[in-house]
Amino acid sequence: MSSHGITVRHNFETAHRLPHLPGKCESLHGHSWWADVTVEAPDLDADGIVVEFGPFKQQLRRWIDERLDHGVMLGPDDPLVPILAAHGCKIHTVPGWPTVENVAALIGRVAVDVLSSLTQAAPYAQVTHVRVSETHVNDAHWTAS
Repeated sequence: MSSHGITVRHNFETAHRLPHLPGKCESLHGHSWWADVTVEAPDLDADGIVVEFGPFKQQLRRWIDERLDHGVMLGPDDPLVPILAAHGCKIHTVPGWPTVENVAALIGRVAVDVLSSLTQAAPYAQVTHVRVSETHVNDAHWTAS
């Protein structure tokens, strides 16, 4: 059985901290994050595509840039949230904590929402895989269930 797929890549600069884990990631620090989002379909649409790249990239990148890029990701109960907010910092709370695993799942959910809002996509197109890298040697992935 064949299938078709596309992958969109985007990077963003974001700080986070993981105070619940012992080690150096307890401190606020930043990364150059990369997200690879894959959409697959069993067949192409009448125009020969899985999803039109332009609108999909634009909406996905806009969400990332507006909420994550040059901001800070924190857990919802992190005591830094109100302090940084009071100083006008861009903050995005990630359910649980902003581990690379949770960030991959977050971007996966956003990509699913973006894809569902588009009209130019193959029948049964779905977001199947998201890979997020926080460094050149650390990444995590989310796979649709």
